[in-house]
Amino acid sequence: MLDALTLVTGVAALLLAAWCGWAAYRDQPTKDWHFIGMAVVSVLALVQLVIGIVQLARGEKPEQGTTIFVAYLLGAFACVPAAGFMSLGERTRWGSVTAAAGGVVLAVLEVRLYDIWGG
Repeated sequence: MLDALTLVTGVAALLLAAWCGWAAYRDQPTKDWHFIGMAVVSVLALVQLVIGIVQLARGEKPEQGTTIFVAYLLGAFACVPAAGFMSLGERTRWGSVTAAAGGVVLAVLEVRLYDIWGG
């Protein structure tokens, strides 16, 4: 895995979580700008997913197993969009809390992906 991409994705996820958390603190729902931020973080996770699959196809192997690595890659890709869709259903501050939680979960998944690959 590319360590720099993992770091950038994790930091972007934490920034998204802080931004959405600030909106929740101010009693605001997620707004269009938050969804643009979620899209940027989701694109980073998609790039990571593609790179991970390409590296597996080239014969590189994660230290802790391919199956768990692919599962974490898919989970990392899906967690922010899932939180975004859930926040659409809750147009109160709790939608912002949900989006913030998705960012925190992605950051934790990035740390775990780094460990699984052998970092």
